[in-house]
Amino acid sequence: MMYLVMVACGMAFYYTFSLPSLAAMERMITTYSVIPSQFTAPAGRDPSALAVRLVTSMFLHGGWLHLLGNMVFLWIFGDNVEDAMGHGPFAIFYVISGVVANVVHILANPLSHEPTIGASGAIAGVLGAYLVLYPQARVQLLVWWFIFVRFIWVPAVLFLPVWILIQFMSGLASLGVPQTGGVAWWAHVGGFASGMVLARLFARGPGA
Repeated sequence: MMYLVMVACGMAFYYTFSLPSLAAMERMITTYSVIPSQFTAPAGRDPSALAVRLVTSMFLHGGWLHLLGNMVFLWIFGDNVEDAMGHGPFAIFYVISGVVANVVHILANPLSHEPTIGASGAIAGVLGAYLVLYPQARVQLLVWWFIFVRFIWVPAVLFLPVWILIQFMSGLASLGVPQTGGVAWWAHVGGFASGMVLARLFARGPGA
């Protein structure tokens, strides 16, 4: 299922950037992204269409780095979480985490008119579940310092809390600042929290 998600994201990216004009691409993103102000002031809008955007936005990305960065994190952490949950439950868990992430982003930025896209909220849920299910695991990191490059192993119980702390502090710093694009910090926080809460509910077997 994780690989199907990656393929779906890749196909959505290819389709979006194969559209014949920049205007068509912008229409695509605007139509299927999460725009907080449209959720908090939905007058004249179809509620079911808005609800669908909470899911479709997870499969859209704004560029190669955005797509590849998300897919690398999903590839590193997703297979183990899916092994613990099974294919079907993992798919449901992934979607729920992404929806919760988007809702938290809307609540934190209710007046924003900026389209929000990307799988990072759902993937943050996968990271949260990984921390709960595999706290003793180690994560291999690439450390790059000028001309020196090496891989190091870091315990997940150290790496993932530091990662979410950075997201949380960045989210606090963004409060009250008009959003003009960039990283949806609170989506990461919401997704990670939902992943931690839902991990054992969806997991099975010895790791559950």
